[in-house]
Amino acid sequence: MPPSVERFQLAPGFTISRAITGLWQVADMERDGRPLDTAGTASAMAPYVEAGLTTFDMADHYGSAELIAGDFRATHQSGGACQLLTKWVPEPGPVTREQVRAAVSRACERLRTDRIDLMQFHAWRYSHPAWLDALTWLQELKAEGLIGQLGVTNFDTAHLRIAVRSGIELVSNQVSGSLLDRRASGRMAEFCSANGVAILAYGTLAGGFLSDRWVGVPEPAASALTTWPQMKYRRFIGAAGGWGAYQHVLTVAQEVARRLGVPLASVATRYVLEQPAVGAVIIGARLGQRSHVEETVRLFDFALDDESRAMLDEAVATLRPIPGDCGDEYRRPPYLTAAGDLSHHLREFPSPYPVLSDEQGRQRAFSGTMWEDLAGFSRAVRTRKRVLVSGTTATHGTRCIGGWDAAAQAHFVIDKVEGALESLGASLADVVRTRVFVKRMADWETVARAHGERFAGIQPANTLVQADLVGDDYLVEIEADAEVTGE
Repeated sequence: MPPSVERFQLAPGFTISRAITGLWQVADMERDGRPLDTAGTASAMAPYVEAGLTTFDMADHYGSAELIAGDFRATHQSGGACQLLTKWVPEPGPVTREQVRAAVSRACERLRTDRIDLMQFHAWRYSHPAWLDALTWLQELKAEGLIGQLGVTNFDTAHLRIAVRSGIELVSNQVSGSLLDRRASGRMAEFCSANGVAILAYGTLAGGFLSDRWVGVPEPAASALTTWPQMKYRRFIGAAGGWGAYQHVLTVAQEVARRLGVPLASVATRYVLEQPAVGAVIIGARLGQRSHVEETVRLFDFALDDESRAMLDEAVATLRPIPGDCGDEYRRPPYLTAAGDLSHHLREFPSPYPVLSDEQGRQRAFSGTMWEDLAGFSRAVRTRKRVLVSGTTATHGTRCIGGWDAAAQAHFVIDKVEGALESLGASLADVVRTRVFVKRMADWETVARAHGERFAGIQPANTLVQADLVGDDYLVEIEADAEVTGE
């Protein structure tokens, strides 16, 4: 009798299979500009559902993936037993409530449903507060019934924290996780475990590189990599220490696989599945071309023993850590994407805040809070190569962001400082001094750690003092001075 596919409860009344079938490769299969036949490709989903792999993951930009999944749900008898998870990935810049509703309505239409099972949101940058507006309005649509559950994708720990502490009801964060990429096993796992957020880990097989077929194989030329997943995860191998370091991990994983009598790919996937806070792994499929249904189901027929886990832990410890936190590969160099940059995804980044210039040549940026008009000041002023950022609190419109979490407030404040700097042609790297004011001295360390996280490697001159801040809800205020170089 075949093993049963493990299930995970993302929310009361909503469970998913712990091995999710990912449909990113639909976009890769349509790279020639010819859409797949939706009906024919949809029929290839049936064996997954019949085997108990009832959950599929897609996005608005995965080519015809939503249309294919919608066709399956509408026309196949087993379609009603599946869970269809999708994503909304808007271009950076301001977003309106109407745009959010239109995006969700479009997904409903493509998926042939009146409610999205799980809508996952991706933000390209945090220095523009539109990401928080979008989540707020998505939550309104959840309350209205157009969305069943709300999640995010590629969020780092700091911004997942801001969202959760600001009252956004998130059930999941979809991020990269594999033997090559352990970022989600640190602070992210700790925060998710403490706050009821499940990690949905993708890239567990690194585009197929974590499989028996690559053991002992010489490093391929870039021109030999024919799929987007291969192009992308070859960059992860480079960031983790290169082909030799990767081959060492692969050899150890194969030894574990032989001990357990399973394929190497199963060991690599099971290793991620057993990490803290991981609710499910996402395994990519090329529908209608290659099916690994039986192999995937067998993931639930074994578990790693202590010796196997120790062998794998020791092997991955020899790798270089992938830089940054979860999702950083989409926000700063090195861009670990198929193209090595964001050219497949974006055209440009708009200025976070409006800027006005005066007769003296000064430029002023405005974040739009009520305090700027009330007290008559700019968020930041630039004179030649000097940028001065006003004392900034966790204010967005008329709201205080981050709740009573000083770290969440501090991170949002630094986002606003960063947005003001970017609007005036500078960056956090140009900051030479910060002044930090905390309402409660008990918060000094958590605020200092947030500052240290965001200014790591920059290390401006800094002062932290206790002050009775204006506004009962504000726990921290930060001002910054920057000097722009290299112009």
